[in-house]
Amino acid sequence: MSFMKEFREFAMRGNVVDMAVGVIIGGAFGKIVSSLVADVVMPVLGILTGGVDFKDLKIVLAEAVGETPAVTLNYGLFIQNVFDFIIIAFAIFMMVKGINKLKKPVEAAPAGPTTEELLTDIRELLKK
Repeated sequence: MSFMKEFREFAMRGNVVDMAVGVIIGGAFGKIVSSLVADVVMPVLGILTGGVDFKDLKIVLAEAVGETPAVTLNYGLFIQNVFDFIIIAFAIFMMVKGINKLKKPVEAAPAGPTTEELLTDIRELLKK
């Protein structure tokens, strides 16, 4: 089998295509949640904490010198990204939980005779 043919079969397999669609939708969903956090949640949280803008929270490690910008530790952006993650994780959890609820439970196959019962039946047939 040629390399290209094998690659085409791999790429067109259902799971790979489903995964690609999931990654694309996940990327778009991530942008929506980032906007929700940055434009809705963080301003409200800023008001609740006394007007603090989390994007501006940083520790200056080295002051700016001439053309060289200051070196900062931007922990406010880190806090904002943690909120992004928590909201995305919660939304995905709720979505998976909803999908699992919609799935019908797999019905158990009717229980057949046990091995002992089958052997007993065979023994009875052989006696006859």
